[in-house]
Parts: sequence; structure tokens; C-alpha cells
Amino acid sequence: MSNETYSQDALSTTEFDKPKLPTGLNVLTILTFIGCALQLLGVVFGFINAKKTYDEKDKLMAQMNSGEMPGFLKGMMPSMDHYEEMVTKNYENKLPLMVLGLVAVALCFYGAMQMRKLKKQGYMFYVIGELLPFVTSALFVGMFMFTGIGFAFGVGLTILFILLYTVNRKHLVY
Repeated sequence: MSNETYSQDALSTTEFDKPKLPTGLNVLTILTFIGCALQLLGVVFGFINAKKTYDEKDKLMAQMNSGEMPGFLKGMMPSMDHYEEMVTKNYENKLPLMVLGLVAVALCFYGAMQMRKLKKQGYMFYVIGELLPFVTSALFVGMFMFTGIGFAFGVGLTILFILLYTVNRKHLVY
């Protein structure tokens, strides 16, 4: 009879006393998983298409100078004088960019998985994974990578998610 009581107590402490995953944290982690999948595709396609982009940089620069490209697209790209150098450095450093990009995706994914388990350590893994691509770009491509509307959108989304996770840190109990 004491065995039944013990198993019943063990069930009640693990099943019913365990905190539930809050809805906000649940939605954030699901969006993070989607973002990780998109980032994974971006990293892999960036590696695969680095040579093609490098080979076609002169053609794209000619299009940008001819006036064929709409103004809003020009605003999303770095300035013309930096574009050629950026594409060249992306091609020359495509392997370290891919490896560190994959590490960043893995850190974000692992951090989100840990936060779904309400573990505090997941937050730090996630933040490091979010910031790693910016450090990687600065080191391997250069500071001119941080220009254009596309970059501003990426930074804004990163800051938004870090802030939302920061607000939800109070739910992380382990």
C-alpha cells in the first residue's frame, strides 16, 4: 500500500505541480522555430549561391546604375560603392559565414526549446544566437553590411524578439 501512495505522490508532483507554458511564450517559441527554419534556408542558400552572386555582381551594378531598378529596392541594398566589396567578401568567406550561421540557428533553436521547458538558460542561448550573425557579418564582411532598409528590418525584428523574450523571462523558473 505504501508503494501506491509513493507512486501517487510522484505523479502529483510531476503532473499537477509543474508550471504550464504561458501562451505568450508558446507563441514566441513557435515563431522562433519558423524563423530558425527560414534562417537555415537563408544560410544554406547564401552558401550555395555565393559564387553565382559574385559572378553576376557587375550585371546587377549596371542595372542599379541604369535606373531599371525601383527606388525602394535600391534603398534595401548597401550603397553602390560598398556592394562590390560586400559581395566579394561574402564569396571569399562563405564557409565561415555558413558555419557560424548554422551555429546561430542551432543556438536560437536550442534556446527556444529550453524556454519551452521553462529553463532560464534558454534565454541566454537564444540571445547569443540572435546576436551572433551581426558579429559574424561585422568580422567577415565589414561594417558597410549594416546599411539599407533590409538591415534595419532585420535589426528591428531581432530587437523586438529579444525584448519580448525579456518580458517573458519571469515565466522561466528552472
